[in-house]
Amino acid sequence: MSEPVMRRTQSGLTPTTAHKSALRVHSPLAKALSLCSVLSVLAFTAVPAYAETSSTAAEAGYAIESAKAVHSLLQDVVNTGERLVAVGDRGHILHSEDQGQSWEQAKVPTRQMLTSVFFVDPKHGWAVGHDAQILVTGDGGLTWAKQFEDLEREAPLLDVWFKDLQTGYAVGAYGALLETSDGGKTWEDVSDRLDNEDAYHLNAITAVKDSGLFIVGELGQMFRSADWGQTWERIEEPPYEGSLFGVLGTDQSGTLLAYGLRGHLFRSTDFGDSWQQISLHTPNNGPLEFGLADGTLLRDGSIVVVGHGGTVLRSTDHGQSFSLMNRPDRLSLAGVTALDNGNLILVGQGGVHLAASTGADLGQQ
Repeated sequence: MSEPVMRRTQSGLTPTTAHKSALRVHSPLAKALSLCSVLSVLAFTAVPAYAETSSTAAEAGYAIESAKAVHSLLQDVVNTGERLVAVGDRGHILHSEDQGQSWEQAKVPTRQMLTSVFFVDPKHGWAVGHDAQILVTGDGGLTWAKQFEDLEREAPLLDVWFKDLQTGYAVGAYGALLETSDGGKTWEDVSDRLDNEDAYHLNAITAVKDSGLFIVGELGQMFRSADWGQTWERIEEPPYEGSLFGVLGTDQSGTLLAYGLRGHLFRSTDFGDSWQQISLHTPNNGPLEFGLADGTLLRDGSIVVVGHGGTVLRSTDHGQSFSLMNRPDRLSLAGVTALDNGNLILVGQGGVHLAASTGADLGQQ
Protein backbone atom coordinates (compact mmCIF):
# COMPACT_ATOMS: atom_id res chain seq x y z
CA MET A 1 0.00 0.00 0.00
CA SER A 2 1.27 3.44 -0.83
CA GLU A 3 2.42 5.62 2.02
CA PRO A 4 -0.10 8.34 2.99
CA VAL A 5 1.45 11.73 2.47
CA MET A 6 0.64 15.30 3.33
CA ARG A 7 1.28 18.19 1.06
CA ARG A 8 2.24 21.82 1.81
CA THR A 9 3.57 24.53 -0.55
CA GLN A 10 5.23 27.91 -0.52
CA SER A 11 5.05 30.58 -3.13
CA GLY A 12 8.17 31.76 -4.86
CA LEU A 13 9.15 35.40 -5.28
CA THR A 14 7.42 37.54 -7.88
CA PRO A 15 7.55 41.27 -8.46
CA THR A 16 4.20 41.70 -6.75
CA THR A 17 4.74 39.19 -3.92
CA ALA A 18 8.42 39.46 -3.05
CA HIS A 19 7.63 39.77 0.66
CA LYS A 20 6.10 36.28 0.50
CA SER A 21 9.53 34.76 0.96
CA ALA A 22 8.58 34.32 4.61
CA LEU A 23 4.83 34.80 4.10
CA ARG A 24 3.63 31.72 2.49
CA VAL A 25 3.06 28.13 3.21
CA HIS A 26 0.38 25.79 2.08
CA SER A 27 -0.73 22.39 3.42
CA PRO A 28 -3.25 19.61 2.62
CA LEU A 29 -3.25 16.05 3.77
CA ALA A 30 -3.33 13.47 1.08
CA LYS A 31 -2.94 9.81 0.34
CA ALA A 32 -0.60 8.60 -2.33
CA LEU A 33 -3.19 7.96 -5.00
CA SER A 34 -6.38 9.07 -3.28
CA LEU A 35 -6.52 12.73 -2.39
CA CYS A 36 -10.22 12.31 -1.71
CA SER A 37 -9.10 10.80 1.59
CA VAL A 38 -7.46 14.10 2.42
CA LEU A 39 -8.87 14.31 5.94
CA SER A 40 -8.24 10.72 7.02
CA VAL A 41 -4.49 10.41 7.59
CA LEU A 42 -3.83 12.66 10.54
CA ALA A 43 -7.35 13.43 11.70
CA PHE A 44 -7.47 10.25 13.74
CA THR A 45 -4.36 11.20 15.68
CA ALA A 46 -5.00 14.90 16.11
CA VAL A 47 -5.79 16.20 19.59
CA PRO A 48 -9.57 16.71 19.88
CA ALA A 49 -10.79 20.27 20.12
CA TYR A 50 -14.35 19.87 21.24
CA ALA A 51 -15.18 21.43 24.58
CA GLU A 52 -15.00 24.95 25.98
CA THR A 53 -17.26 26.39 23.34
CA SER A 54 -18.31 30.04 23.43
CA SER A 55 -21.80 31.40 22.82
CA THR A 56 -20.99 31.82 19.15
CA ALA A 57 -20.09 28.14 18.80
CA ALA A 58 -23.74 27.27 18.59
CA GLU A 59 -24.12 29.35 15.45
CA ALA A 60 -24.79 26.98 12.61
CA GLY A 61 -21.93 26.66 10.16
CA TYR A 62 -19.30 28.45 12.24
CA ALA A 63 -16.17 26.74 13.55
CA ILE A 64 -16.46 25.80 17.19
CA GLU A 65 -14.24 27.94 19.37
CA SER A 66 -11.98 25.98 21.72
CA ALA A 67 -8.88 26.58 23.78
CA LYS A 68 -7.60 23.26 22.40
CA ALA A 69 -7.64 24.44 18.80
CA VAL A 70 -3.95 25.36 18.98
CA HIS A 71 -3.20 21.66 19.60
CA SER A 72 -5.53 20.30 16.91
CA LEU A 73 -4.55 19.26 13.40
CA LEU A 74 -3.30 22.28 11.41
CA GLN A 75 -2.53 22.21 7.71
CA ASP A 76 -0.85 25.49 6.84
CA VAL A 77 0.71 28.57 8.38
CA VAL A 78 1.84 31.95 7.07
CA ASN A 79 3.69 34.98 8.39
CA THR A 80 1.82 37.97 6.96
CA GLY A 81 4.40 40.47 8.18
CA GLU A 82 2.00 41.67 10.87
CA ARG A 83 0.92 38.37 12.44
CA LEU A 84 0.97 34.60 12.05
CA VAL A 85 -2.09 32.86 10.63
CA ALA A 86 -2.65 29.08 10.69
CA VAL A 87 -5.52 27.01 9.25
CA GLY A 88 -6.65 23.45 9.74
CA ASP A 89 -9.24 20.92 10.84
CA ARG A 90 -12.87 21.79 11.67
CA GLY A 91 -12.54 25.23 10.11
CA HIS A 92 -10.01 26.39 12.67
CA ILE A 93 -8.11 29.59 11.84
CA LEU A 94 -5.69 30.84 14.49
CA HIS A 95 -3.63 34.02 14.62
CA SER A 96 -0.72 35.17 16.76
CA GLU A 97 0.45 38.73 17.44
CA ASP A 98 3.54 37.72 19.46
CA GLN A 99 5.61 35.49 17.17
CA GLY A 100 3.76 32.33 18.11
CA GLN A 101 3.91 32.61 21.89
CA SER A 102 0.12 32.79 22.15
CA TRP A 103 -2.74 32.24 19.70
CA GLU A 104 -6.33 33.39 19.32
CA GLN A 105 -9.04 31.70 17.28
CA ALA A 106 -10.82 33.67 14.57
CA LYS A 107 -14.56 33.41 13.96
CA VAL A 108 -14.79 31.35 10.77
CA PRO A 109 -17.95 30.55 8.76
CA THR A 110 -17.18 26.87 8.17
CA ARG A 111 -16.51 23.64 10.04
CA GLN A 112 -14.83 21.98 7.07
CA MET A 113 -11.12 21.23 7.01
CA LEU A 114 -9.06 24.09 5.61
CA THR A 115 -6.02 22.97 3.66
CA SER A 116 -4.08 26.07 2.58
CA VAL A 117 -3.76 29.80 3.15
CA PHE A 118 -2.16 32.58 1.08
CA PHE A 119 -1.69 36.30 1.76
CA VAL A 120 -0.93 38.67 -1.09
CA ASP A 121 -0.12 41.46 1.41
CA PRO A 122 -0.37 41.78 5.20
CA LYS A 123 -4.12 42.50 5.09
CA HIS A 124 -5.58 40.44 2.24
CA GLY A 125 -5.61 36.66 2.29
CA TRP A 126 -7.52 33.60 1.14
CA ALA A 127 -7.95 30.11 2.62
CA VAL A 128 -9.28 27.03 0.81
CA GLY A 129 -10.55 23.65 1.91
CA HIS A 130 -13.16 20.93 1.69
CA ASP A 131 -16.46 21.42 -0.14
CA ALA A 132 -14.38 23.50 -2.55
CA GLN A 133 -14.67 26.35 -0.07
CA ILE A 134 -12.77 29.62 -0.42
CA LEU A 135 -12.64 32.09 2.49
CA VAL A 136 -11.37 35.67 2.36
CA THR A 137 -10.02 38.18 4.88
CA GLY A 138 -9.33 41.89 4.51
CA ASP A 139 -8.02 42.56 8.00
CA GLY A 140 -4.99 40.30 8.19
CA GLY A 141 -6.82 37.15 9.27
CA LEU A 142 -8.80 38.48 12.22
CA THR A 143 -12.16 37.97 10.51
CA TRP A 144 -13.18 35.79 7.56
CA ALA A 145 -16.07 35.52 5.10
CA LYS A 146 -17.07 32.68 2.80
CA GLN A 147 -16.47 33.68 -0.81
CA PHE A 148 -17.15 30.46 -2.72
CA GLU A 149 -18.19 26.83 -2.26
CA ASP A 150 -19.34 24.00 -4.51
CA LEU A 151 -20.91 21.15 -2.57
CA GLU A 152 -21.56 19.16 -5.73
CA ARG A 153 -17.82 18.70 -6.30
CA GLU A 154 -17.58 16.58 -3.14
CA ALA A 155 -13.85 17.24 -3.21
CA PRO A 156 -11.39 19.62 -1.55
CA LEU A 157 -9.42 22.53 -2.88
CA LEU A 158 -5.81 22.01 -1.87
CA ASP A 159 -3.85 25.16 -2.66
CA VAL A 160 -4.37 28.81 -3.53
CA TRP A 161 -2.17 31.52 -5.05
CA PHE A 162 -2.80 35.19 -5.89
CA LYS A 163 -0.78 37.43 -8.21
CA ASP A 164 -2.31 40.62 -6.81
CA LEU A 165 -5.54 41.76 -5.16
CA GLN A 166 -7.58 40.80 -8.22
CA THR A 167 -6.06 37.75 -9.93
CA GLY A 168 -5.82 34.37 -8.24
CA TYR A 169 -6.01 30.61 -8.74
CA ALA A 170 -7.08 27.64 -6.62
CA VAL A 171 -6.30 23.98 -7.37
CA GLY A 172 -7.66 20.76 -5.97
CA ALA A 173 -8.87 17.21 -6.30
CA TYR A 174 -10.11 15.79 -9.61
CA GLY A 175 -8.13 18.31 -11.63
CA ALA A 176 -9.86 21.40 -10.27
CA LEU A 177 -8.43 24.73 -11.42
CA LEU A 178 -10.42 27.84 -10.48
CA GLU A 179 -9.62 31.42 -11.50
CA THR A 180 -10.75 34.83 -10.29
CA SER A 181 -10.05 38.21 -11.87
CA ASP A 182 -12.08 40.30 -9.42
CA GLY A 183 -10.54 39.46 -6.05
CA GLY A 184 -12.70 36.39 -5.57
CA LYS A 185 -16.12 37.97 -6.01
CA THR A 186 -16.57 35.43 -8.80
CA TRP A 187 -14.66 32.24 -9.52
CA GLU A 188 -14.57 30.46 -12.89
CA ASP A 189 -13.72 26.80 -13.46
CA VAL A 190 -10.87 26.83 -16.00
CA SER A 191 -9.81 23.21 -15.53
CA ASP A 192 -10.06 22.67 -19.28
CA ARG A 193 -6.98 24.84 -19.78
CA LEU A 194 -4.92 21.88 -18.57
CA ASP A 195 -4.13 18.75 -20.57
CA ASN A 196 -5.51 16.60 -17.75
CA GLU A 197 -8.19 14.38 -19.29
CA ASP A 198 -7.92 11.84 -16.47
CA ALA A 199 -8.58 14.59 -13.90
CA TYR A 200 -5.55 13.81 -11.78
CA HIS A 201 -5.55 15.63 -8.46
CA LEU A 202 -3.72 18.97 -8.43
CA ASN A 203 -1.93 19.39 -5.12
CA ALA A 204 0.03 22.63 -5.26
CA ILE A 205 0.56 25.82 -7.26
CA THR A 206 3.43 28.31 -6.98
CA ALA A 207 5.11 31.22 -8.74
CA VAL A 208 8.57 30.73 -10.23
CA LYS A 209 10.74 33.83 -10.40
CA ASP A 210 10.88 35.50 -13.83
CA SER A 211 9.09 32.50 -15.36
CA GLY A 212 5.42 31.97 -14.48
CA LEU A 213 3.22 29.54 -12.57
CA PHE A 214 3.81 25.85 -11.87
CA ILE A 215 1.39 23.12 -10.71
CA VAL A 216 2.21 19.62 -9.42
CA GLY A 217 -0.09 16.74 -8.62
CA GLU A 218 -0.95 13.07 -8.57
CA LEU A 219 1.22 10.52 -10.41
CA GLY A 220 3.95 13.09 -11.02
CA GLN A 221 1.76 15.40 -13.08
CA MET A 222 3.32 18.81 -13.81
CA PHE A 223 1.93 21.86 -15.61
CA ARG A 224 3.49 25.27 -16.26
CA SER A 225 2.22 28.62 -17.48
CA ALA A 226 4.57 31.26 -18.88
CA ASP A 227 1.73 33.80 -19.11
CA TRP A 228 0.68 33.55 -15.45
CA GLY A 229 -2.29 31.27 -15.83
CA GLN A 230 -3.88 32.03 -19.18
CA THR A 231 -2.40 29.05 -21.03
CA TRP A 232 -0.78 25.91 -19.66
CA GLU A 233 1.72 23.34 -20.92
CA ARG A 234 1.95 19.80 -19.58
CA ILE A 235 5.46 18.56 -18.75
CA GLU A 236 5.64 15.47 -20.95
CA GLU A 237 8.55 13.78 -19.17
CA PRO A 238 8.27 14.53 -15.44
CA PRO A 239 11.09 13.26 -13.22
CA TYR A 240 8.86 11.05 -11.07
CA GLU A 241 5.74 8.93 -11.53
CA GLY A 242 4.68 9.09 -7.89
CA SER A 243 2.54 11.81 -6.39
CA LEU A 244 4.05 15.23 -5.80
CA PHE A 245 2.55 17.20 -2.92
CA GLY A 246 4.47 20.45 -3.00
CA VAL A 247 6.23 22.87 -5.31
CA LEU A 248 8.34 25.86 -4.31
CA GLY A 249 9.98 28.64 -6.28
CA THR A 250 13.42 29.76 -5.08
CA ASP A 251 14.97 33.24 -5.23
CA GLN A 252 16.79 32.34 -8.48
CA SER A 253 15.26 32.87 -11.92
CA GLY A 254 13.55 29.80 -13.35
CA THR A 255 14.51 27.65 -10.35
CA LEU A 256 12.03 25.52 -8.41
CA LEU A 257 11.72 22.44 -6.21
CA ALA A 258 9.06 19.70 -6.41
CA TYR A 259 8.64 17.11 -3.66
CA GLY A 260 6.33 14.33 -2.51
CA LEU A 261 6.19 10.63 -1.70
CA ARG A 262 8.93 8.83 0.23
CA GLY A 263 11.36 11.71 0.39
CA HIS A 264 11.49 12.38 -3.34
CA LEU A 265 12.72 15.91 -4.04
CA PHE A 266 13.65 17.34 -7.44
CA ARG A 267 15.22 20.63 -8.56
CA SER A 268 14.94 22.44 -11.88
CA THR A 269 16.84 25.57 -12.98
CA ASP A 270 15.01 25.99 -16.31
CA PHE A 271 11.33 26.21 -15.34
CA GLY A 272 10.83 22.47 -15.59
CA ASP A 273 12.64 21.61 -18.83
CA SER A 274 15.08 19.39 -16.92
CA TRP A 275 15.30 18.03 -13.38
CA GLN A 276 17.88 16.80 -10.90
CA GLN A 277 16.94 14.54 -8.01
CA ILE A 278 18.33 15.77 -4.70
CA SER A 279 19.69 12.99 -2.48
CA LEU A 280 18.36 13.10 1.07
CA HIS A 281 19.94 10.93 3.74
CA THR A 282 19.02 10.42 7.37
CA PRO A 283 21.60 10.83 10.17
CA ASN A 284 22.13 7.05 9.93
CA ASN A 285 22.99 7.59 6.24
CA GLY A 286 19.96 5.72 4.97
CA PRO A 287 17.70 7.31 2.35
CA LEU A 288 14.86 9.48 3.57
CA GLU A 289 11.60 7.59 3.11
CA PHE A 290 9.14 10.00 4.73
CA GLY A 291 6.80 11.95 2.50
CA LEU A 292 7.44 15.67 2.11
CA ALA A 293 4.49 17.99 2.59
CA ASP A 294 5.38 21.69 2.51
CA GLY A 295 8.15 24.21 2.06
CA THR A 296 8.96 27.87 2.54
CA LEU A 297 11.47 30.31 1.09
CA LEU A 298 13.06 32.47 3.77
CA ARG A 299 14.07 36.10 3.43
CA ASP A 300 17.77 35.23 3.21
CA GLY A 301 17.16 32.81 0.32
CA SER A 302 17.44 29.65 2.39
CA ILE A 303 14.75 26.98 2.09
CA VAL A 304 12.94 24.79 4.62
CA VAL A 305 10.89 21.71 3.65
CA VAL A 306 8.89 19.62 6.15
CA GLY A 307 6.99 16.33 6.13
CA HIS A 308 6.17 13.05 7.84
CA GLY A 309 8.10 11.65 10.78
CA GLY A 310 8.99 15.13 12.01
CA THR A 311 11.20 15.66 8.94
CA VAL A 312 12.76 19.11 8.60
CA LEU A 313 15.07 19.85 5.65
CA ARG A 314 17.10 23.05 5.28
CA SER A 315 19.09 24.37 2.32
CA THR A 316 21.41 27.37 2.18
CA ASP A 317 22.48 26.86 -1.44
CA HIS A 318 19.19 27.47 -3.27
CA GLY A 319 18.09 23.86 -2.98
CA GLN A 320 21.19 22.13 -4.34
CA SER A 321 21.67 20.25 -1.05
CA PHE A 322 19.85 19.91 2.28
CA SER A 323 20.65 19.19 5.89
CA LEU A 324 18.11 16.87 7.52
CA MET A 325 16.75 16.22 10.97
CA ASN A 326 13.83 14.17 12.25
CA ARG A 327 12.26 15.70 15.32
CA PRO A 328 12.19 13.28 18.29
CA ASP A 329 8.40 13.43 18.58
CA ARG A 330 8.09 12.12 14.98
CA LEU A 331 4.83 14.04 14.56
CA SER A 332 3.95 14.63 10.92
CA LEU A 333 4.36 18.22 9.78
CA ALA A 334 2.11 19.89 7.21
CA GLY A 335 3.33 23.51 7.11
CA VAL A 336 6.20 25.81 8.01
CA THR A 337 6.95 29.52 8.13
CA ALA A 338 9.73 31.65 9.56
CA LEU A 339 9.62 34.08 12.46
CA ASP A 340 11.28 37.49 12.37
CA ASN A 341 14.22 36.17 14.44
CA GLY A 342 14.90 33.24 12.10
CA ASN A 343 13.20 30.59 14.20
CA LEU A 344 10.40 28.48 12.70
CA ILE A 345 6.73 27.84 13.26
CA LEU A 346 5.83 24.26 12.35
CA VAL A 347 2.24 23.01 12.12
CA GLY A 348 0.70 19.58 11.65
CA GLN A 349 -0.09 16.86 14.15
CA GLY A 350 -0.32 18.34 17.61
CA GLY A 351 -1.00 21.82 16.26
CA VAL A 352 1.64 24.55 16.57
CA HIS A 353 5.32 23.86 17.32
CA LEU A 354 7.92 26.58 17.91
CA ALA A 355 11.34 25.50 16.66
CA ALA A 356 14.85 26.73 16.04
CA SER A 357 16.02 27.40 12.50
CA THR A 358 17.17 23.76 12.28
CA GLY A 359 13.72 22.46 13.19
CA ALA A 360 14.74 21.37 16.69
CA ASP A 361 12.67 22.42 19.67
CA LEU A 362 13.92 25.67 21.16
CA GLY A 363 16.56 24.95 23.79
CA GLN A 364 17.33 21.51 22.34
CA GLN A 365 19.17 22.48 19.15
